[in-house]
Amino acid sequence: MINKNHHYTVAVEWTGNKGLGTENYEVYDRSHTVQVSDKPLIECSSDTPFRGDAVKYNPEDFFVSSLATCHMLWYLHLCADNNIVVHTYNDKAEGVLEVSTDKPGHFSSVTLHPEVGVAEAWMLDKANELHTDAHKKCFIANSCNFPIDIKPTSIVAGI
Repeated sequence: MINKNHHYTVAVEWTGNKGLGTENYEVYDRSHTVQVSDKPLIECSSDTPFRGDAVKYNPEDFFVSSLATCHMLWYLHLCADNNIVVHTYNDKAEGVLEVSTDKPGHFSSVTLHPEVGVAEAWMLDKANELHTDAHKKCFIANSCNFPIDIKPTSIVAGI
């Protein structure tokens, strides 16, 4: 068994101080930036129900997109390993965040809806099957404590 640790460093800076800091819940902005190494700076906020800016990405957006993209990257890897030629991949992932007054908010489910276009009809069944293996390998999915459903569709979509 070979063990490897991969480390990730993300710089987060709150940019929402309007001059009063966090004197009370209503006087500060939820704006912040996320920077990873030399990659482009991302302008962020909280989601609008939490006094955030609707035009900026929020942690919940990143969370659901992390699940969707991790699944996609594993899926494409497995397709390449299994001679399944994918020409298109689209997903409209949905997450459910439950917030109540008696317990902390948490995601209760995420559903992925990958739509895959493969090169030939004989690839369709295997293309659909590989979503199960991709889910098992997904680092982000393996870090979650709630159900993640995958509802794939595959079509023949030549170049």
